[in-house]
Amino acid sequence: MTDPGHIARTVLPRGRWSGPADRLRLTYDERCLRRRRLVTVGGRAVLLELPDTACLNPGDAVALDDGSLVAVEAADEPLLEVRGPELARLAWHIGYRRAPCRIEADRLLIRGDHRLADQLRGLGAELRGLTAPFLPDAAAGEAPDRTMGDGGAPGPDKAEHARAHDHADESRDGRVHPVRRVLAHISHRSSEDDPGAADSPE
Repeated sequence: MTDPGHIARTVLPRGRWSGPADRLRLTYDERCLRRRRLVTVGGRAVLLELPDTACLNPGDAVALDDGSLVAVEAADEPLLEVRGPELARLAWHIGYRRAPCRIEADRLLIRGDHRLADQLRGLGAELRGLTAPFLPDAAAGEAPDRTMGDGGAPGPDKAEHARAHDHADESRDGRVHPVRRVLAHISHRSSEDDPGAADSPE
């Protein structure tokens, strides 16, 4: 039987641990998991065995059974950079498709989705492929969004990921409002320059 290496059953949130640590570099999808064999940057075999599905954030750490820590980092992955004169309108459509999105002052970052890319080009967006860590935004006080876009139906693991973050996808009345979350970010980041930039397109 193959030795699984060290076992990690505990996640320590960012800011609640300190000291030297090995590192795990994981993509956006890989950071949402429950049980998986992984190899650290330092070459150590680790079996992550959590009681429930968890979505790890860069800066978190997992505690191994020998008392050592392994920090979580975001790995580079293929992304699409979205630019355009009506960034709020483009973000609105990305939110409507429930696609994770990184919102910056002059661009949006999304994962590759050819149907969404075609739609955004039709709205006048300029798209460029790049490779970078994917750190999508979530509304203030919410956990990172783990919703799936229309690029494919979620499998069992991805459905479980979504359930792990149901609290981040619901408003007070229990209904999902992904568009409102995206527009909240646009409004917050652009209000100083253009208070009306986050208005929903008609």
